[in-house]
Amino acid sequence: MQANCESSELLWAIARPSDATQIHRIAAEVRDWDSVLRLALEHRVLPMLFSRLADMGATVPPAVQERLQAEYNANMLHNLTNAVELIAVLKTLENEMIPAMPFKGVVLGASIYPDPATRPAGDLDLLIHYRHLARAMTLLLERGYELKTIVRADGTPIDPNDTFEYRFERQADGMVLELRWTFELIKPKFRRDLGLDWVWPRRRITMLAGAEVPDMGPEITLLVLCMHGGKHAWSRLIWICDVAQLLASSPTLDWKEVTREAKKTGLCRALAFGILLAHRIGGATVPPAILRGFEADTTASTLTRHIQQNLFDAPGTTPMGVMPYSIQLLDFRDRIGYLSSLDFLRPNERDWATLSLPKPLHSLYYLIRPFRIFWDRSAR
Repeated sequence: MQANCESSELLWAIARPSDATQIHRIAAEVRDWDSVLRLALEHRVLPMLFSRLADMGATVPPAVQERLQAEYNANMLHNLTNAVELIAVLKTLENEMIPAMPFKGVVLGASIYPDPATRPAGDLDLLIHYRHLARAMTLLLERGYELKTIVRADGTPIDPNDTFEYRFERQADGMVLELRWTFELIKPKFRRDLGLDWVWPRRRITMLAGAEVPDMGPEITLLVLCMHGGKHAWSRLIWICDVAQLLASSPTLDWKEVTREAKKTGLCRALAFGILLAHRIGGATVPPAILRGFEADTTASTLTRHIQQNLFDAPGTTPMGVMPYSIQLLDFRDRIGYLSSLDFLRPNERDWATLSLPKPLHSLYYLIRPFRIFWDRSAR
């Protein structure tokens, strides 16, 4: 949807820690509130819009105030329903000695937002060990869920290298739950073991609807949010707000651990991209030295500028270039790994015969191969 300037400016303002006077001035100039509401709905920030405009008085038309109030109340009820179900599912899994880590959704809202009702929650998302998948699936079926993911007759994934989650739906109330056993940045599989063994040791406890539930520590949550946003080309404003709000709610965030873990897991580019967006769009405060390091990543800076310019008018688009967006997200070693998974780019005997390299430099054959192919075709 093509966004008008008034709608865009207002959403930019509510995404940042703008003062009430500034938001009041922008809201007073809005003529097409239907466009504002449509854009806020698309970017999942309607409840946040209500919260920031709640005290605007006559600036916001009564019909708009009523719509926003209704959306906020509906989201609050939806979040509570999700929270109750999540607590029950976690208890069921715990009784069977199945550790599970909820992420995103209501747990994220409860852990980083002052008012959890301002953060919409969609599905229930749970991370488990793959070895517990069959038993967890049985337990969910007993709770009335139906498996919507296409699987083999024995219940295993058709392609375990390309399927990392099972989607369940319950007809009785429309509840949707996804079981996941690893995170991935791109497909084919982002080749890191980013599963429960990665997040569980750094877990913390978050209060959700009066119950204690496991939650990822802020450092891991930050990486997961940046990975998720990057995977979807940061096509929704709420995902940028999540990163900004996480930084605001975690003043003691261990940046050394974050950057160390990002290097270990190949998420440096995804992290830099997410932090730059949270800083430039969400107004997040980032330590100067850390920010300078991320700004030095020219690819991350280029991607950030593209999102800033296209978030509302062309969400989900990626910059044109010789290198696909998904490859740009990867660190150098993972680019090599990704390219090596593509058969047509894999070096063969003819590439090895072109130039003799010592074994430690064999990765350079991936750079040599395109030139060798071009040379061969030019010589025909």
